[in-house]
Amino acid sequence: MRSLRARVALAAAAVLAVFIILTSLALERAFRDTARSAREERLLGQLYLLMAAAEAENGELVFPQDPAEPRFKLPNSGLYARVSDAEGASVWQSASALEVSAPFHERLAPGERRFELRADGRGRDYFVESFGVNWATGEAPRAYTFSVAEDLAEFERQLAGFRTSLAGWLGAMALLMLGALWVSMRWGLAPLRRVAEGVAAVEAGREERISGQYPTEIQALTENLNALLAHERAQQTRLHNALGDLAHSLKTPLAVLRGAVSAERLDRETSELLGEQLGRMEHIVEYQLQRARAGAAATLAPPVPVRQVAERIMATLAKVYRDKGVRAEVDIPADLALRAVEGDLMELLGNLLDNAYKWCKRRVQIRAHRGPGGTEIVVDDDGPGIDPSQAQRLLERGVRADESTPGHGIGLAVVRDLCEAYGGQVTILDASLGGASVAVRLPG
Repeated sequence: MRSLRARVALAAAAVLAVFIILTSLALERAFRDTARSAREERLLGQLYLLMAAAEAENGELVFPQDPAEPRFKLPNSGLYARVSDAEGASVWQSASALEVSAPFHERLAPGERRFELRADGRGRDYFVESFGVNWATGEAPRAYTFSVAEDLAEFERQLAGFRTSLAGWLGAMALLMLGALWVSMRWGLAPLRRVAEGVAAVEAGREERISGQYPTEIQALTENLNALLAHERAQQTRLHNALGDLAHSLKTPLAVLRGAVSAERLDRETSELLGEQLGRMEHIVEYQLQRARAGAAATLAPPVPVRQVAERIMATLAKVYRDKGVRAEVDIPADLALRAVEGDLMELLGNLLDNAYKWCKRRVQIRAHRGPGGTEIVVDDDGPGIDPSQAQRLLERGVRADESTPGHGIGLAVVRDLCEAYGGQVTILDASLGGASVAVRLPG
């Protein structure tokens, strides 16, 4: 994942999800324990009310027909009571328990109290509260076990209601926290966006440096970038000056030599030989200076529209090769641009198109598109094409301009060197039009 914002958002969302899950589990556990304790206290209160209503009569315990708790009178009300003797036999049970097999405790020692979650024979769960007592009903005290049972239906409804309410509140809180996180993230990453905008402005040529105040953590980055930009500009200036000095230093002696050759009374063959070699030397100087400049300022150069440059060159070539009546086809998106020195791009396309116009019969085609690996520019013609062995030799490393065959050789050597200066490559194939097809691939 390459987006910093997406990574931070995903990490924060994961942490928030874990926090909400753990919080909901903890709150549900706390609520369940609290509700269970409340049930226990309430059932114990029912036991005390039941014991308070019991009376001894003729050696037996007697209970009023109308108990204080109305639910004891309703069948299947969910609240049930029973009193058993020391042998576990039922002495009394509430009307609500007549058709229910609630799992009462049958025999508890006097003074023993027990609260449990028990299940009946059908797997239905109950909270059961029981208390063992000694009751003076005759000459000797008798042991009884008072039990109250309540099924979990109401408890589960209460717990389900709490879960629903908890999910709603935690969900709303999660949305609010995500919204706050998004706002905080936009605010926190704003300096990085401004740095990116500053770098884009420098690349587009609108600014020379990244300006503005930034947080301490980013200020060092912007200062280093500005130092790098200043160093690169200074290096370009030194390179430009050095190349200019070199050109001046070499051209002057060459001019003197040419003048000396003209002044000397040499035979025609020697004069032509020296003149040809001096011309070659001047051409090599210009060629190598141009090659050294290629790509030097590309990293800071503004994008150059490829279609406009191609159309300008083709308009010029159409006048030069007016007599051939060349039909030129352009298939380049209007928004396709390359970050390069415009002179380098004109030199590259000019050599490709000039060769195509020179060797074609009637048709020349140039097309370009941007792909995953960069930008590809292809120039096709319907001429005789290039012999595969010769094309391979022209693209071998180390071939010099003065060693190339006339026509294709010089132009392709320049194109190859320009492409290599920009980190690209040149491929020569058979064109679909029948002639040569030269493909240039440039990164970025």
